[in-house]
Amino acid sequence: MRARQFGASLTDAGAMFRLWAPAARRVDLILDQPQPMQRGQDGWFSAGVAGLKGGTRYKFRIDDEIDVPDPASDFQPEDVNGPSELIDHNRFQWSASDWRGRPWHEVVLLESHVGTFTREGSYRAMIGKLDHLVETGITALELMPLADFAGQRNWGYDGVLWYAPDSAYGHPDDLKALIDAAHQRGLMMFLDVVYNHFGPEGNYLGRYAPSFFTDAHTPWGSAIDYRVSEVRAFAIENALHWLRDYRFDGLRLDAINQILTEPGEVPMLHDLSRAAGELAAETGRHIHLVLENGDNIASLLDTVEEPPRGKYRAQWNDDYHHVWHVLLTGESHGYYGDYQRSPLADMARSLASGFVYQGEVSEFWGGRPRGEPSGHLAPTAFVNFLQNHDQIGNRPLGDRLESLAGAKGIEAALTVTLLAPMTPMLFMGEEWGSKAPFPFFCDFHGELAEAVRKGRRREYAWAYARYGEEVPDPLDITTFQSAVLDWQSRHTPAGQARLALVQRLLKVRQREIAPRLSGASFGKAQAHDDGLLMADWRMGDGARLHLLANLSSAEITHHATQSQGSPIWGGEPGDRLPPWSVFWRLGG
Repeated sequence: MRARQFGASLTDAGAMFRLWAPAARRVDLILDQPQPMQRGQDGWFSAGVAGLKGGTRYKFRIDDEIDVPDPASDFQPEDVNGPSELIDHNRFQWSASDWRGRPWHEVVLLESHVGTFTREGSYRAMIGKLDHLVETGITALELMPLADFAGQRNWGYDGVLWYAPDSAYGHPDDLKALIDAAHQRGLMMFLDVVYNHFGPEGNYLGRYAPSFFTDAHTPWGSAIDYRVSEVRAFAIENALHWLRDYRFDGLRLDAINQILTEPGEVPMLHDLSRAAGELAAETGRHIHLVLENGDNIASLLDTVEEPPRGKYRAQWNDDYHHVWHVLLTGESHGYYGDYQRSPLADMARSLASGFVYQGEVSEFWGGRPRGEPSGHLAPTAFVNFLQNHDQIGNRPLGDRLESLAGAKGIEAALTVTLLAPMTPMLFMGEEWGSKAPFPFFCDFHGELAEAVRKGRRREYAWAYARYGEEVPDPLDITTFQSAVLDWQSRHTPAGQARLALVQRLLKVRQREIAPRLSGASFGKAQAHDDGLLMADWRMGDGARLHLLANLSSAEITHHATQSQGSPIWGGEPGDRLPPWSVFWRLGG
């Protein structure tokens, strides 16, 4: 059996428990009876106990003052403040034992939230929807964070026990069953992980390991001090835990611009990537690491590096989303204010080189330069999307794009997004045009719950002035219930038509685009004030992919030069382009 540096590990004789508690004078292991743990060097405490098996529950007692869960707990059946449970990761019998993953160029992502993906809100219930994803053309299912959080309802970004998949959704073996079932269908599985902060309830590290944190703050709490070797190792071992013990195919790292790095320091992100790459090489698996990074740091990305050796496969491209949102809705508040000068020109820039902001000054980001040049990267280094949990859920009403824009515009946006050589991502239900909201929700109590309510009211004061009591209370269970995906709307005429469109698009992508993505590169793009957009890319086999679109609500005249290649979507355009029409060609 493999011993872990952090937490509890089953051994041939029983179990070994380890806790890094440099500020504690004494630590006891609480089983049926307390037993003292042996203090070692550098703040480590350990205890070996014979005869223990998976299912054993335990806690740590710090200085005879407070009983705490294991910060590296594998499972918390009684929530964040309850006892931790030993899990035998060797017990689960994998059916897809020969699964090695799929290459990055085949990725078509769908982001989901376990608790609202089905009425049951469980890992097991998701299995029944996997065939739908495969039939749609999705190749990778991404789960929002699972790390154990306080209460029964949460987006997942308030996790405090990073190693424990939340018990609200089921047992760890249920999560493995979901992943195994996905692999049996050829679906990759990705997990969103949060290494920039801990949630506000159930985190006891500050009591016995205060050096976990710096004096700096993120928008969500104290910053984590990755200059401390044990803290860095805690995050890296956690990433390997998800990739190895649960066989996730990839991780998406949340808001890494909020992970503090000192000048001249080798970033924790570099070491994490190298560790994941070593696991990939050791097991012969495809492992993919993706970033969310508001700073648009192109130098962190390398799609070609296989396995990872310090860099990351791709980044969520917020710029691409923001441009489409402005184009389709006309909204200008918040960060949409940075995309008002010429949304079509910004769209052309994103299609031609990835980011819109590549060093230009962003007013929303405090009037400072944002981003690095990105046109040298492969197009697949950018995960492009029209919706995700943030862009829906951080709206006051949690309303989807489908409730804000016309169907023809959305269908044009989907046709561009799903056939462009960048990596596409949908949000759950988007494939049939779901209008189910996805508002922010959580399940805190007492003073913390009231603080969350007041914080949301401050942040969205303008929305409360406009919508009043329509703005959902994040603590009310009905807010969570409203977010449960409306699978029945998939069978309406509109739902069937949208789903058929997405299926056709993804079939074209699978047949014509994906096989040519390895070695593809950016080309040129140009936009005109009347809504005309043209772009092209050099594909990996030498062919050129051409896009012609009218991204406006009026017909426009287009005097085409001699067409190159053969149509793969939209047919021959002619001299007059209908509103919101999109044409793709592949050839010379």
